[in-house]
Order: sequence, then C-alpha cells, then structure tokens
Amino acid sequence: MDSVYSINIERAVLSSVLFNPEEIEDILGVLKPKDFYLPAHQKIFDVMMKLHSDDMPIDEEFIRKRIDSKDVDDSILLEILSANPITNTLAYVREIKDGAVKRELTTLATTIKKVSLEDEVTANDALDVVQGELYKISTDSATSELKDMEVITGDTLSYIKKMKEMGNKHLIGETTGFYDLDKRTTGFNEGDLIIIAARPAMGKTALVLNMALKNVEANKGVIFFSLEMPAEQLMLRMLAAKTSIPLQNLRKGDMDDNQWSNLTAAFDDLNTKKLFVDDGGSININQLRARVRKLAQNEDNKISLVIIDYLQLMQGVGNKDRHQEVSDISRGLKMLAREMKIPIIALSQLNRGLENRPDKRPMLSDLRESGAIEQDADIIMFVYRDDVYKERDEARKEKEAKDKGEEYKSTFVNKPVEEAEIIIGKQRNGPIGTVKLDFQKQLTRFIDKENSNEAPIEVVFESVVDTNKETQIDVPDIL
Repeated sequence: MDSVYSINIERAVLSSVLFNPEEIEDILGVLKPKDFYLPAHQKIFDVMMKLHSDDMPIDEEFIRKRIDSKDVDDSILLEILSANPITNTLAYVREIKDGAVKRELTTLATTIKKVSLEDEVTANDALDVVQGELYKISTDSATSELKDMEVITGDTLSYIKKMKEMGNKHLIGETTGFYDLDKRTTGFNEGDLIIIAARPAMGKTALVLNMALKNVEANKGVIFFSLEMPAEQLMLRMLAAKTSIPLQNLRKGDMDDNQWSNLTAAFDDLNTKKLFVDDGGSININQLRARVRKLAQNEDNKISLVIIDYLQLMQGVGNKDRHQEVSDISRGLKMLAREMKIPIIALSQLNRGLENRPDKRPMLSDLRESGAIEQDADIIMFVYRDDVYKERDEARKEKEAKDKGEEYKSTFVNKPVEEAEIIIGKQRNGPIGTVKLDFQKQLTRFIDKENSNEAPIEVVFESVVDTNKETQIDVPDIL
C-alpha cells in the first residue's frame, strides 16, 4: 500500500501552501481533501480551502482557530510547519492525485468482488454498479492544466488555418443532411450535444433517421439507440426514405418489379454501411457509455455520430428524483460527446402545455425537465409542422358540428408534402432561427425545400443503384 501514498509528499504540499498561500489556486484545480491519505491532512487541506474561500489568511494562527484538536494532533501541524519548502509543487500534487486514484481503484476491486458474489444481485445490476463507480473515478481524476495566452493563440491560429484549407466551406462537422441547416449550424461538430425536441407526431424520429441515413451514406459510422421502436421498424422508415417507396407499401410488401429492384439495391448498399442499432428499450447512461466506447475502439467502425431516441426513456442510476436523473443523463451525454470527440443527438419530449397556446411553436421553456437539458446542450432544435394542428383543429370543429346536428365543410387539404419548420432555439456557437424543410408523409422523409440555396452539400455519396460507382448527389436525392 506504500506505493499509493506518501506522507512526506502530502506534508510537503501542505507546507508549500502555508509558505506560499497563492499556490492554492493551482492546487484546487487538481486536488480535493479526500485525495490526501492521512485523515489529519484531509482536515487541514479542507480548512485551507475554506480560509481561501472566505478570503482569509492561510497561516498557522487561522488554521489553529478553525481546526478541531481532536481531529488533528498538534505534532502533525508542527511537522508541516517545519517541512522544507519545495519548488515544483505541482509535480508533488500530481503524485498525490495519482495515489488517490490508485486507492479508489483498489476499493473498486473490492466492490467488484462483493457485488459479484451477492446472489440477489443480477449480473447486469453488478455491471451497472461497477461502471458507475469507474465513471466517478475517471471523471474525478480528470484534470486540466491552465493554458497561457501563447498556447491559446497558437491553437486558435491552427484552427483558422485548418478552416481556410477547407476552402471556407460552411460544413465543418458531420452533415445534418440538409443544406440550409448545415449552413446555419456548420454541421454537428465534435463534442456537441444536440437536443431535437417536438410534440408527438411531428416527425422527430423521422428527422434523425434521415440524418443517420445521410451520414452512413457518406461512409460514417452511426450508433442509434432506439428505446421505443424496434430496429426493423426503423429500417422500414429508412428504406422508405432511401428508395422513395411509400412506407405502407414496404410494410405490406406491395411493390412492382422496379420497386423490388430498387429495394434490393438499397439492401445491398446498406449492407456495406456502418449503422449500429440498439433497440433493447432500456438503458442507463453507464451502459450507453460502455457500448459507445466498445464500438468506437474499433477504428474500422468510423463512429462519427450517436443518436438516442429518446432521452426521457433512459433509466437513471441510483435512487434519485427524476429531475436529478435527467440532469445526470444530460451531463453524462455531454461529457461522453467531449470524451469521444463526436456529436451526440438526443431526442426529447416537450411539455403538453404548449397545446393550450394559440401559437404552438415550441420554445426552450417547453422542454420537459428543461433546466439541465437546456444548460448542457450546445444546440437545441424543435420540429414543428403547422398542418398537424390545422388537421386536428378541423377534425374537432367537424365533430362539434356533427354533435349539434349541423353541417361543417372543412377547408383543410391533406397534402402529401407538408412544410416543416426546424426551429433552432439555442446554438452555443451560432445564430438561432428557423430553417424550413418539406416533409413527404408517405416516405417519412424530410427534404430541402425547392427554393433552398441550390448548392448541394459538398459530400461524396455512393449511388444506391450501382454500389461500385461513386458520384456526387444533390442532398434531396438521397432522402
């Protein structure tokens, strides 16, 4: 156990703070009281932190005033006061942190043995406990050094040069699948948490399936966690969007020879793509993180995007109230996106309160358990189709008239293609606003509007019909 702590190093760091109190600023970015092995050292460092927080001097007199002699023997404090000053304090600090992490891993090893031998705990529950504890250790041990201006300006200049080499293209990250949306967002960028929210029947699952299809067509790897719909149903929707065969025809197998041929070609093409679907219907943040890491470890999978449908169906870890659970899930997804350096899209429900407003276009306050989600997300988008509400409203008026024995002539026309609004309610690194798309109902497919800014996304996709030939296709032709 000697290798995971050193009383002399702990004493030297505490002594360094006493001799140079300004050093505590750097140390606080790395160490917590529990990182010290000796309980008395934990107490002393905790008092130092509180004195610093209260803007009080960190010296022998103030420490003695605040510390309980029952917790800290006077001889320990004297040893710290008499320790020789050190020059490279941060090197000593890292040694303490390293020992603290190793001790936590040793404790985790005991926990693993304990939960593995308990008959009443299932293997999945045991894995959840272990993954949760390991996640706490890994996040707690993560430290970051302060960057000086020379480093920051150097990194920024490298970024600007990289963007210039791209020829000032508006698409920097992974494509959203739509020209105007890419232009508005520069695509979904690494480390981004994107929330796409809507009321039921607006087509949010269809939208992210279109996004997934566009990325796998570009030979990117996509992981889709479907907590509500089985993989086969997702694939039917994706095939409808890819082949332009109506979804109902696909479900019934009602197709002519040409459609069967297109379907076969679509299957052949998709079989070469990297789309991974988890439709288990129940998952928590620890399980999701483990599965993403496992797939991403294989570089051949080219994992570039993760989609969760939808956030409120994810399970919490531990006995917490639902708001805290959602907060933990949201924070966990954001940290995973940053760790893996990929964008993560999570669908979300909206409160039904907006149904009572004359204008039913969603806003940030409509997000269910909105506080944590709104804080963690880099981009929040809402899917809105006005015709959905018009159709409902007309159906209600028709029923009310019928109940009164009156006639009512509805003026609503059920169009095969409806206008959809993608409302960007938050964008950390860009403008908010609305992008209009067309929604082809029979194909569950969103496409760019015909009056869009014309230019196709500069991404090369493989042809659906001839998988041996590469060609550049206009974005709407894929979805």
